[in-house]
Amino acid sequence: MTFYSFARSAVATIFKPWYRIEVIGLEHFPKNGGVLLCTNHIHNFDPLVVGITAPRPVHFMAKEELFNVPVLGNIVRKCNAFPVKRGKGDRESLRAGLKVLKDGNVFGLFPEGTRSKTGEIGKGLSGAGFFALRAEAEVVPCAIIGPYKSLKKLKVVYGKPIAMEEVRAARASAEEVTELIMSEIHKLIKENK
Repeated sequence: MTFYSFARSAVATIFKPWYRIEVIGLEHFPKNGGVLLCTNHIHNFDPLVVGITAPRPVHFMAKEELFNVPVLGNIVRKCNAFPVKRGKGDRESLRAGLKVLKDGNVFGLFPEGTRSKTGEIGKGLSGAGFFALRAEAEVVPCAIIGPYKSLKKLKVVYGKPIAMEEVRAARASAEEVTELIMSEIHKLIKENK
């Protein structure tokens, strides 16, 4: 058993009953190949919740500072995360994200870049569009809906992959693609509240 599998099981044992997690739309999730998984961001626990509900291991970018914390840095690294320098054009993390997708893995991304303080969906940053356009990967929208309160239902909804062939053919900009991804996440929230 890998450390990722062990950590996933341990977190699921606590989180699934505590937050009464309901998962919707797993049938839409591609069984293989690169997947750019784009999710709204409402809580610090979002990466954990996506990690325990997605049917395949998920790789995330995490703020560089976490990797410098003794013990925690090692755990974060073993849970498929790689560092990103926030607020800067970090080419190394962009290359790392593209490699995850090129290698046929799942790359989880929060297009808003930071948590929403209000719980409302925010504006997405162009990074999501960059990865969607550059990688030959499926783009799957995901919505986390509900409060992180004990014994209150939290929904995780996986949408159908976005038809990227037409978007790439139309030479859409990274900003336009990010807007499209955010609108799909918004639809999932509206349809499943």
